[in-house]
Amino acid sequence: MARILVTGSADGLGRATADTLLAQGHDVIVHARNADRAKTLIDFVDRGAALIIADLSKRREALDAVHGLNDVEAVDAVIHNAGVYSGAAVIPVNVVAPYLFTALLRTPTRHVYLSSGMHRGGHADLGRLDWDGERPSGSYSDSKLLVTTLALGVARRWAPAVLANAVDPGWVPTKMGGAGATDDFDLGHQTQERLVTDQGLTVTGGYWFHGQQQQPHPSSQDPKVQDQLLAALAGATGIELPRR
Repeated sequence: MARILVTGSADGLGRATADTLLAQGHDVIVHARNADRAKTLIDFVDRGAALIIADLSKRREALDAVHGLNDVEAVDAVIHNAGVYSGAAVIPVNVVAPYLFTALLRTPTRHVYLSSGMHRGGHADLGRLDWDGERPSGSYSDSKLLVTTLALGVARRWAPAVLANAVDPGWVPTKMGGAGATDDFDLGHQTQERLVTDQGLTVTGGYWFHGQQQQPHPSSQDPKVQDQLLAALAGATGIELPRR
């Protein structure tokens, strides 16, 4: 069984994903952004999950979480599920935090990044973004285009040692999606679960929707755009994505 980190697992798709992985017998690490949110995960801890608390909009807390994970048992896979829809935290939480966890965690061989169909309306205008989150500078669609580009860039650089994929969970009825969402909630988390647990599935660089691969926005597939994003993130954080 695998040791799997699920960020943003206090509710919604992250919680459902962690619940399923625990039921399958995996060693799961759940995450909440603060102590109050962590209270909702006590039942998972009682079932054997490890818990980390970190506000991923704050660079120092994200870094401390990564270093803490590196000090204990190896992590086999990460589902980068945490996300926010609006405000100054969109870029730090949706893009910078996944980059930090990818670049600094030493052992994962599988990474799954939560994207969205809304990424197709995003723009990869890197020069206008505030990576530190001191001001709103990018839309949700922008962030999902960037995290899709990150996933495909990691896949290209690290294949075949690491499998990296992006998943569109669909418009599902969560706190973010709203009660009127029309897609199937269970299908919204099953793909990422399979991507981190199915040892017979060795696809990397895929963009997935409800178990099937689709074509993402063309710019996310462009090696030049991928390299520009990785360089911008390295410059903003002072942390390079290692070569493997």
